[in-house]
Amino acid sequence: MRLVTSPLKDPIDLNDFAGDDGMLFVRDGVGIAGRGALVTSTGKDIEAVLRAIECDNHVGGPGTGAVAFGAIPFLSDREPTFIVPKVLIGKREDGTAFITHLQDDTYRMPAVEISQTEAIKYKMKSGYVSPDDYKRIVSLATDAIGRGEFQKVVLARDLFIDADEAMSIGLILKRLKASYGSSYRYSFDGLVGASPELLVEVLDGVVRSHPLAGTAPRTGNVQEDGRLADQLLRSDKNQQEHKIVIDMVRDTLLPYCSYLDWEPEPSIVQVANVQHLGSAAEGVLTRPHTSVLQLARELCPTPALGGSPREASINWIEQFEGMDRGRYGGAIGWLDAHGNGTWAVTIRCAEFDESRRSAHLFAGCGIVADSDPESELSETQTKFKAMISAITGSTGVDSLQS
Repeated sequence: MRLVTSPLKDPIDLNDFAGDDGMLFVRDGVGIAGRGALVTSTGKDIEAVLRAIECDNHVGGPGTGAVAFGAIPFLSDREPTFIVPKVLIGKREDGTAFITHLQDDTYRMPAVEISQTEAIKYKMKSGYVSPDDYKRIVSLATDAIGRGEFQKVVLARDLFIDADEAMSIGLILKRLKASYGSSYRYSFDGLVGASPELLVEVLDGVVRSHPLAGTAPRTGNVQEDGRLADQLLRSDKNQQEHKIVIDMVRDTLLPYCSYLDWEPEPSIVQVANVQHLGSAAEGVLTRPHTSVLQLARELCPTPALGGSPREASINWIEQFEGMDRGRYGGAIGWLDAHGNGTWAVTIRCAEFDESRRSAHLFAGCGIVADSDPESELSETQTKFKAMISAITGSTGVDSLQS
């Protein structure tokens, strides 16, 4: 097979291109979207697959030529899945766009249809981890931390939203774009979400990461949000949780870098309904360049989704949490044949079944010694709101049956 990458004179909206059954990874209008499956592969051979695909590349740079969308599961013993799309379009920060497709194919933009009625009815129900279960395991975790079994563990709970007809992923992506345009919005193989957290990015040898840990709500009131942000910055509990994460990310990336700069103090990262502590890092990889996939797999899951120490906390999660996270808490992103790519942490997401009538949602919190079960439960409810609103068009959960 042979691909061709060419400039795209009439840019296409990435959300529209992905639609209900395509692939998407975009932030602030910059990213890629794909349709169809040219190759489906696993993490064992995807880099070799990409390098073996020939391409007449008339654009150049990261994201052109052979590119794969992919998802890394939460547990490291499970293989990632990748899809090389039949057709891919991309947009860059300078506004230029490009298209990659099979050399002998003439591609036409598909008609965009949102096949969902306004009368669709939703029903929400608890998942494998009920609110009472969640408070109980948070208490168990703080006891375990007190005994010195680990420093931190991230505990998640889940819920389901069922609908009486197929839900439109294209419509959900549009709602996420309206409220979470500065997050990494993604759609891949039924996994849809808007993550505020950059796990790792490699573009022409420059490596970046922006881990988040520590959360406070946003109310929409500027003064109140400022007070909550200041409280977050001064919180010993949240600062401790954040430090564990950034130390691990820094220590993982440093051996691959000729230098790595790190913000000395965390800053506030705001999204539509919550705000986090974040610390950005940027450096240059030593040669030969390590691929973004290798770095993503070594980082995943960070202490922001697993805990610290990693092995002890993940073993505890598997024993006590009560559900299979699957791809939640892993990483989502893309990889090209030269090792470039961008990967976000797989949070603020939902897994749709094949009928698209059922969505499985997840939300988690970092637990340290002085975590309060009621407060942690409330934080998960706040984090659920992003996907609940995108799926149902409702700003809250009160209108849903339980």
